[in-house]
Amino acid sequence: MSDTLQIGMSSLAALARLRQGVRRERVSSYDRQGGNHDWWTLAPGQALTMADLQGAGCIKHIWMTLACPEEAYARKLVLRAWWDGEPEPSIECPVGDFFGIGHGIVKNFWSLPLQMSAQDGRAFNCWFPMPFAASARLQVENQSGAETMLYFYIDYERYPHLDEGYARFHAQWRRENPTMGWGDPARRFALDKGYMQEVWATPNLDGAGKNYVILEAEGKGHYVGCHLDVDCFAREKNDWWGEGDDMIFIDGEPWPPRLHGTGSEDYFNTAFCPRQEFCAPYHGITVISGDDEWPWRGKNSFYRFHIEDPVYFERSIRVTIEHGHANSLSNDYSSTAYWYQSEPHKPFPPLLPVAQRLPRPDPPGRASP
Repeated sequence: MSDTLQIGMSSLAALARLRQGVRRERVSSYDRQGGNHDWWTLAPGQALTMADLQGAGCIKHIWMTLACPEEAYARKLVLRAWWDGEPEPSIECPVGDFFGIGHGIVKNFWSLPLQMSAQDGRAFNCWFPMPFAASARLQVENQSGAETMLYFYIDYERYPHLDEGYARFHAQWRRENPTMGWGDPARRFALDKGYMQEVWATPNLDGAGKNYVILEAEGKGHYVGCHLDVDCFAREKNDWWGEGDDMIFIDGEPWPPRLHGTGSEDYFNTAFCPRQEFCAPYHGITVISGDDEWPWRGKNSFYRFHIEDPVYFERSIRVTIEHGHANSLSNDYSSTAYWYQSEPHKPFPPLLPVAQRLPRPDPPGRASP
């Protein structure tokens, strides 16, 4: 068995196995002059290549931290990665969103593939394996208006060659602000029970054009999860924004999709309109901003990683979720999707300019976590 096959094996189960022809290597921001100036400085508008690796290998871990004086800086800096000389990046995502939380929020949380670590979540970690056969290039671009300090490690394995059968890692950020809900804001805000029964009786029997799209990809691969970030300003039954089913369409299948869920919190493996933050290896809630008056008002973030249960596709995949039942609500939705696929991949939609990526301002007197 080839040594590179361990990419897909449990690290703990395979830890005692001797391997031949594999080297552990690293690129980092350490001071090349031997001093303690262990960071790189990014001027406003500057893009720096952190790693330009040649040959076969697999990135096993990325650690990064930033010092930027601007608010929501985690939405203003962008991470990109290219594999094997491809013309289009396979990763293009605001830095904070890539490492697991949206809204420009940085705070402590943990999952199996992604973490934001103490102090106050400013240490970003990624453990998704990222194989490459000929080259890998990783870049950070500073789209803030301030000079920013960047510290980083990129830990990887070097191989004589990469075996066949390995897909390339992809990550993509999207936003719809606001989603185009069809509901009546006045009756909804009044919490009109008769109106809410009308909404709940409205069918969604195709999910084709109105659901929020988390991922749309073409090729062969497997979807491995996402986080969804909702800034809620439209009220529904019990003020809960999450009466929206997940619907995952595989290989252009017709309605109904083989993967159809029962509600937003259900897809994220929680239940009954959760109000508690919670972290586990494969699912969790990183941000809840509501109060007793309106428990789910403001910024909310949920994650679900399909590590044990990847969603496979042969030709295409479309990962969607309703915004309110039958897409009745208008709120600010954004997301980051993670998946593996063979190249070439479908080019990503253009990344929104920084002004359109910024989080919505919090209401007066209230601040997000």
